[in-house]
Amino acid sequence: MSETEARPAQVDRNLALELVRVTEAAALAASRWVGKGDKNAADGAAVEAMRRAFDSVAIDGTVVIGEGEMDEAPMLYIGEKVGLYAKSGGGMRADIAVDPLEGTSLTAKGGPNAMAVVALAPRGGFLHAPDVYMDKIAVGPGLPPGVVDLDRSPEENLRALAAAKGCEVGELTVCVLDRDRHKEIIKACRAAGARLMLIPDGDVFGVLAVAQPETGVDMYLGWGGAPEGVLAAAALRCIGGQMQGRLVFEDEAQVARAREMGMEDPHRKFAMEEMAAGEVMFAATGVTTGPLLRGVRLIPGGAVTHSIVMRSKSGTVRYVEGHHNFRVKPIL
Repeated sequence: MSETEARPAQVDRNLALELVRVTEAAALAASRWVGKGDKNAADGAAVEAMRRAFDSVAIDGTVVIGEGEMDEAPMLYIGEKVGLYAKSGGGMRADIAVDPLEGTSLTAKGGPNAMAVVALAPRGGFLHAPDVYMDKIAVGPGLPPGVVDLDRSPEENLRALAAAKGCEVGELTVCVLDRDRHKEIIKACRAAGARLMLIPDGDVFGVLAVAQPETGVDMYLGWGGAPEGVLAAAALRCIGGQMQGRLVFEDEAQVARAREMGMEDPHRKFAMEEMAAGEVMFAATGVTTGPLLRGVRLIPGGAVTHSIVMRSKSGTVRYVEGHHNFRVKPIL
């Protein structure tokens, strides 16, 4: 293979690791606010650190999934240009999905599973989802296509999943956000005999958990943010699994917003491959510790971070432990 033929793959690999540097910067900045009760300050610190870190990444990037539309938090806004070549052009033209701090309340309270998250796809690769709710279902890899479906009841999906895994429903664990809106889902899962993992926040983690055996999660169900749904779909594209999502609108203004963003039928069910298409990369760094990632650990003169990075092209999943020396470079 010639040097020219090898170069694109090498660029891909390097870029995946550059995304880890971006999530590390956001996680380090947010970690200064763990347990201090100010979720907006934590989010703002993560956003600014992530924005600065993107300046050294060799892409011409456009943020298509940002944060803050609903809660007016600081954000990397939809349409913002990021990357070393954002102004001059050149480099890989990419769409970017970000959640600089997934789990702002978790960070403020010192709870588990807060993390900084970034995904990258070729232009047009991500579903342009408004900041509304998305009804989601997700399972891990190695299962028959269509084993679960958003249009079936929780009991039907649990029975189908148990049959595919060769186990009893009572051996399955379902991850659900602990919200009043999920009372019926929780009730139905328990009535079917399944176990539940109720999480206070962080449904990107919830979806990711179905593909990681160490978490013990078999299925994710329920409503969460649509932007987080796209990020989770990008991760599952890389790591393996199945996911479906359907937007949930509170009024006609939200429906109109979705149409403005290019959705001909905002009410339809989206497959994982429609939410995150093409060669996708995903990176996340833990801010606080959970079953998937360890949180930022401050040490004298520095910190230790724990990240995951994935590429759909190769199916490779890497865990990266970063040791940061603040005496050489101050925390962002």
